[in-house]
Amino acid sequence: MSVEPDRTEWFKSTYSAGGQECVEVAFHPGGEVGVRDSKDRGGPALTFGPRAWDAFTAALRAGNFG
Repeated sequence: MSVEPDRTEWFKSTYSAGGQECVEVAFHPGGEVGVRDSKDRGGPALTFGPRAWDAFTAALRAGNFG
């Protein structure tokens, strides 16, 4: 998916508390979700479909990556 970087609104979680190891997320039209390294904003970003993003965040909430 191609997204114009200057038109994408990226944000970090309020739980990041200024930490150095954060990711930023952007919700794109059509339901896709972009994820990038907050320290390398000009670098590559991953894009997930809505189902993959929902499965990932559900697994996080369940503690599957701890």
